[in-house]
Amino acid sequence: MAEPAAKPSRSQAPWSRFLRPSGRPPAPSTPLPGTRASSGRGARGWGEPGAGGGGGFCCWDLKPWVSPPPARGRRPHMCSRRVRIMPRAPCWPGTWVICSTHLKGEGCRTVPLAGHVGFDSLPDQLVNKSVSEGFCFNILCVGETGLGKSTLMDTLFNTKFEGEPATHTQPGVQLRSNTYDLQESNVGLKLTIVSTVGFGDQINKEDSYKPIVEFIDAQFEAYLQEELKIRRVLHTYHDSRIHACLYFIAPTGHSLKSLDLVTMKKLDSKVNIIPIIAKSDAISKSELTKFKIKITSELVSNGVQIYQFPTDDESVAEINGTMNAHLPFAVIGSTEELKIGNKMMKARQYPWGTVQVENEAHCDFVKLREMLIRVNMEDLREQTHSRHYELYRRCKLEEMGFKDTDPDSKPFSLQETYEAKRNEFLGELQKKEEEMRQMFVQRVKEKEAELKEAEKELHEKFDRLKKLHQDEKKKLEDKKKSLDDEVNAFKQRKTAAELLQSQGSQAGGSQTLKRDKEKKNSYCFTVNSAVCCMLHETQVLFGLPVDALFLRNRAGPPFL
Repeated sequence: MAEPAAKPSRSQAPWSRFLRPSGRPPAPSTPLPGTRASSGRGARGWGEPGAGGGGGFCCWDLKPWVSPPPARGRRPHMCSRRVRIMPRAPCWPGTWVICSTHLKGEGCRTVPLAGHVGFDSLPDQLVNKSVSEGFCFNILCVGETGLGKSTLMDTLFNTKFEGEPATHTQPGVQLRSNTYDLQESNVGLKLTIVSTVGFGDQINKEDSYKPIVEFIDAQFEAYLQEELKIRRVLHTYHDSRIHACLYFIAPTGHSLKSLDLVTMKKLDSKVNIIPIIAKSDAISKSELTKFKIKITSELVSNGVQIYQFPTDDESVAEINGTMNAHLPFAVIGSTEELKIGNKMMKARQYPWGTVQVENEAHCDFVKLREMLIRVNMEDLREQTHSRHYELYRRCKLEEMGFKDTDPDSKPFSLQETYEAKRNEFLGELQKKEEEMRQMFVQRVKEKEAELKEAEKELHEKFDRLKKLHQDEKKKLEDKKKSLDDEVNAFKQRKTAAELLQSQGSQAGGSQTLKRDKEKKNSYCFTVNSAVCCMLHETQVLFGLPVDALFLRNRAGPPFL
């Protein structure tokens, strides 16, 4: 077997405990204590191509494997996972390089520092950066109209948010979103409150949850689209994903409504649900305790998963575990301040007494504020991103055809997934193109047959009309000829009639003149007779002689 190019000393080799006295690591045929040699790549002699001495890598399966030598008095850290020695790692020929993910925990080697380095300020740097950028928190208030959602938000954040009161006449469920910039000390918070207007006011409540689910999915989709962009600006992007859902339960004292169960069941995989009993001062303390137990049992029996405050952090494990037992919180909201003793406190005044909002003996408002804002706000944001958004993102990418592994359970890179999806898409496109081409050819043939049939019919119709036209034309020509003959005959008859008329007029002209002369003579005689009669009457009347009267008449117009 060839010797390595250089031998690390015992002090240099991190695994010197398992080295031979000569300083060489054990040969691949001699597994390390508690291990067995892999039969895969790298199980060759040192110095050979692909072996540790030749700049290659060795692969070992640790069955369990003992970590580097533990400190005095501490138990060795056992790792039951399979560890692959890193390939082509920059190291001395023949040294062992183990994946750093298996050097965590108690088996991690501790190296003392000779002086101050400065990386202990990293948390301060993160805090300063986060404070300068500010935070965002989005709350969804789901509940029927009139349960005090707006009042509770005003009480939680100790301010007065602008908003119009909702009515009970909404035709459907609408989501109204309002964003506010809050400042406390030097910390800025961009708070978004989304309220469900008209929830539970309709006669048919079957689809009341759908607008809420669609709104939550729309916020996830907007973030996913921003995340998939080539040029992302997530550090300045306004995250509108819902971090907490306060579900307001009516204080009936009996059980949950079917609308509440259906809605929470649809939302539990998309948002962190914190159920609260609104206006809890409407029922007695004993009824409230039974009501809480009833709600919890119904949620468990129907498989509704509500948000549980985390108990993995030792600093908040005790208080969160205690508060998990108080769910759902029975809360009261009020913006009115009353003087109780020597202090001004938020309370509600009734004829029978006063209910203090921040008194834990009266309601769970303080518990809700502590858990929601002061202790677990960051965990709610983290759960939204790591659980609910990741679930939506995974389902969406799987719908788009992206997968982590191939059918053989081998890892799939994004490029391979893209290429596979692209090839699949091109195949489907070619298939659809071929189908469309065949359909086009078939339709063209059908259209050609239809056009040929229509052309044949048109030709037949043209021939029929042409023949009919010729017949009509022949008839018209015959009729014209007959009319022309009649016209010529009429002209001949007219000419003959005119000739006969002219001859008759010439023959009867002399007779007419004679008759006219006779008429004139008779007329003159009649006139003369009349004049004579008149002269005679005048002579008799005036006693004049006839000759004198005749002469006087000759001076006037002639009578004869």
